[in-house]
Amino acid sequence: MHLSLAQRHQRRVTAALEAAAAAPYTSMAGATAYELQLAQLLQDRLRLKQVQSNQGKAELKAQLLPAYEPYVQGVLAAGNGAQDDVLTTVMLWRIDAADYPGALEVAEYVIKHSLTMPDRFERTTGTLIAEEIAEAALKTQKAGDEFDLSILRQAERITAAQDMPDQARAKLHLALGKAYAALFADDAAPGSSTAALEQAKQHLAKAIDLHSNCGGKKDLERVDRLLKKHAAPTPAAT
Repeated sequence: MHLSLAQRHQRRVTAALEAAAAAPYTSMAGATAYELQLAQLLQDRLRLKQVQSNQGKAELKAQLLPAYEPYVQGVLAAGNGAQDDVLTTVMLWRIDAADYPGALEVAEYVIKHSLTMPDRFERTTGTLIAEEIAEAALKTQKAGDEFDLSILRQAERITAAQDMPDQARAKLHLALGKAYAALFADDAAPGSSTAALEQAKQHLAKAIDLHSNCGGKKDLERVDRLLKKHAAPTPAAT
């Protein structure tokens, strides 16, 4: 759905006003802007059901998401934390569409106000964010590419106080460990700072502690070797 600048402005302002008027821990149900977006979600879900490919679904979500942007901006700017299934759905779609900064922008609000996921999702918001971001990072890293470390650090920060299964948190620490380790080249010059390796070791050790079969043991062994190789020389005794 293409919206003109005027339509986008009106939708954003209306969403902000209605979100500001809704009390915390209530629901956005009944608000005009919210109901409009729910109707749009229903139509878009029907379109998504017609696509069998996960990659195809992700590409379609990327095309659909801009239509929700004005509403999301309005709620994030003025909302008090009323339950909002549109917001939580957009958060998930942004992850699927690889818009991780956009997903975490919404996640900050969702977690701050303890919004719940729609009934069809079994995982809590914190678990879902930590696991989905971690799995995206691990997939990218397995392919030999780098994943944005700042995204992983933000995901860790906003989910730090959230209760979740150890395996889910282990995935996030594993991805963080790999990301920090990637900052240090194997052929780094002697005397190079090992700060990134120290961070990598902490996260990898934490991942293994939380889930011994997380797959980080070889990464930790490599990091330990590099730390020993680049350890500062011990001053000679006088």
